[in-house]
Amino acid sequence: MLGIGVVWSILQAATYILRGTPVVWDWVSISYGLGAGVFLTLSNLLLLESLTYINVGLGSTVYRLNTIILVLFSFWLLNEPMSPIKIIGILCGIIAVVLLYRPDPGFSPDRSVFQIFGCIAILASCLRGGYGVISKAGLLHQANADTMLLVISLNWIIGGGIYAYWREKTMRLTATITGYSILSGILVFLIVNTLMLALKNGQASVVIPIANMSFIVSLAISVLMRFEPMTFHKGMAVVWAGLSITLLARV
Repeated sequence: MLGIGVVWSILQAATYILRGTPVVWDWVSISYGLGAGVFLTLSNLLLLESLTYINVGLGSTVYRLNTIILVLFSFWLLNEPMSPIKIIGILCGIIAVVLLYRPDPGFSPDRSVFQIFGCIAILASCLRGGYGVISKAGLLHQANADTMLLVISLNWIIGGGIYAYWREKTMRLTATITGYSILSGILVFLIVNTLMLALKNGQASVVIPIANMSFIVSLAISVLMRFEPMTFHKGMAVVWAGLSITLLARV
């Protein structure tokens, strides 16, 4: 997380230099950037923490269901319309996500511990949905997107550093960590910038649900690389996800 934040911040700062535009440090951009950054950083850290006690399938499924929170917040806080097509599209996306979940038969943690860390995964999902709403609200209030993203990336450095010290009690820099940090930092930079561009031109309750269907690409790569087999449930998840994207794209 710390390494990703550093790489992302460097790339984000480079966009200012390459564009030749002045850095905008107004209160609106900084405040919304801080809010979105805290929500996004905490959501990722809480997801990581929850995965230490619940299996990846359940954790990732719950995390992707941030669509529900986002849609409710978008309707309540951003006054975005709820058309029948949008509702059906979102429901199709939720069905697609749920179809992906398969419990690990060998995974049987203590029930009380499971409940606690299951709630942590739900909280992570809620915070992830809040990140999308805050980002869209910032854009609606004329916040500078580049400044917001730079502030958000700095949050990852701080959050990642605190988490690393708390969890590992030391800062270890290895070739493997460096490599993954650089690759992941580039990917995160591209993800958040394209997502912010989409939010500039579209409704949060449409953009984020479509973005949450990214598992189609991950699944396709995994199957092609023979990391995992294509099953009936996975195939049905792809069908429902495709229907969701088609419907939401029509809104």
